[in-house]
Formats: sequence, C-alpha cells, structure tokens
Amino acid sequence: MIIVTGGAGFIGSNIVHGLNSRGFSDVLVVDDLSDGKKFFNIRDAKIRDFIDKDDFLKLIQQQRALGRIEAIFHQGACSDTTEWDGKRMFRDNFSFSKEVFRWAISKKLPFYYASSAAVYGRECKFQDSSSAAVPLNVYGYSKRLFDDFYRAEMRRVKSPVAGLRYFNVYGPREGHKGKMASVILHFLQQLRTGDSMKLFEGSDGFGPGEQRRDFIYVDDVVRVNLWLLDNPRVCGIFNCGTGESRSFNDVARILISLIGRGVIEYVSFPESLRQSYQSFTEADLSSLRKAGYADSFVQLEAGIKKYLAWSDIQVRS
Repeated sequence: MIIVTGGAGFIGSNIVHGLNSRGFSDVLVVDDLSDGKKFFNIRDAKIRDFIDKDDFLKLIQQQRALGRIEAIFHQGACSDTTEWDGKRMFRDNFSFSKEVFRWAISKKLPFYYASSAAVYGRECKFQDSSSAAVPLNVYGYSKRLFDDFYRAEMRRVKSPVAGLRYFNVYGPREGHKGKMASVILHFLQQLRTGDSMKLFEGSDGFGPGEQRRDFIYVDDVVRVNLWLLDNPRVCGIFNCGTGESRSFNDVARILISLIGRGVIEYVSFPESLRQSYQSFTEADLSSLRKAGYADSFVQLEAGIKKYLAWSDIQVRS
C-alpha cells in the first residue's frame, strides 16, 4: 500500500491517478474533506481506503498497524500563501509533517514530501543547496523550517527521503483551490465571463505583466515523484520546476492564440501583496539532474494546450 496525504488535493490527487496509470490501486488517501468538492478529484480514482487527516495522525501517534506500506507521498499542507494565521500554518505544515516523518523513518519507509519555491523569497538564485533563503510569508517559512528539520535529521535517516520544492504548478484538478489556483485557471475563468484577462501592473522592476514564473505542468510533477519512488537511493531536497521562467503576458498571449479571443487588461498591483509577492521564480535544476533525472519538461505552450483539452475547451488547430 502507498499512502498519499493530501490525496484529494491538487498534486496529491494527480499522484493517485499517476499510480493508477501504473496499474497500482492499493492507495490510502489521507485528507481533510471539510471542502467536500475535493472529492471530484478522486471520484474516478481507484483507491483502497480513505482516512481523515486527524484520524490518521491519531493512528500513527498510537503506532496502530496500517498494513504493509511501501511508501508515503506527503502532499498535505495549507498552501495559501496569503494566510497569516501562523498557528494554523505551523500546525498543518510543520508539526503534522514532523509527526508523519518521524513515524515513516521509524518504520524505514520511503518518504517523499512537498516543499515549495516559496521558501526562496525574492532576489536569490533558486538553488536548492542554498541555506540563504528568506521567505516572504509564513507559508514559505513553514516549508523552509521543515526542509531545515529534514536536513538536520538526514544523516541518521536509514530510509529514502526526498523533498521537492514545487514551483508554479498548473493543470487538472486544481479547481477547488480558489484564489490559490494557477494564473492559467484564473485567466480561463475570466474568459468564461468576459473577454479580458487581468494582469498586474509592474512590480519589483518588471513591466506590466512581465513578472515571470517557472510554470510546471502537474504531469511533470507526478513524473518526478514517481521517479523518486523508482530510485530509492536518491535522497535530498530538489527543485521541481522546468528551469525556464515565462511572463504572465506569455501565458495570456498563449491563451488568446489557442482559444481565439481575449484581451489583456492591466490592473493596479495590490498593496496587500507588495511585501510578500515573488515577481520572479526560476528553478535551478542542477541537483535534480545530478541525481539522475533526465526527462524533459512540458513547455508552457504544450502544457496549456493539454490543460485546455482536459477541460474540454476547444482550441484552434
């Protein structure tokens, strides 16, 4: 059995479907379904069982038997970068992660967890080997602290453990994320109700809509996770992006080209985001490549086209 925490969420549910595509259905999904709409992400997946995250925490704290476990993909977290409730953030992202980690290594189980490019803040080289990351929000800080916790424990861990610092992931099954969904989905939703896509005016030295992010299609994220499962000797913390940044203007123009309509509208940059916004991200993939991951990544144009096809949106041929 493979455990996927956050298995009804965006990346977690895609990992579940990725396991299914390999013919593997012995999956235990752990999640919080207070937002019941997340069930749509796994209703067509094949799983063995579902456990609420609080019940799962009690089970592992009590060292209750869960059956024969092959690996854990720990994807569950509060991923709202605008959430300033530090108590909640640390409970969900730090304390819970430490409990699952300690339980996993006590059982010598492979443990693969979700970190984030939010650990980097701005004005850095996005190198996963760097310890100079300065997060801009409490979400990024909670993720960095768990990375630091793992680094401190690394020498005594006898089982495979790896963290992936996800950059800007987009693709199927992110509809429940609301304001935290990718800009691609936000633009699509804006085009469903009108013709304009709203981009921010300039910030941090970037012109209107020229803020740049490393956009990675969720299928690539799943591929990297499953590659780790196939290569248990690989341990450490790795960036998970494409290694190429693209502008928000690029995203909007690709959508206009594919859908055949739409205009770009620039709106004022929100004051509430000014001190906590990453205007640029771009993964340094040196460590991942050195570890042996050789696959290429889906280019933004192809990824958006795949996303539109999954969403049953007609595109220009």
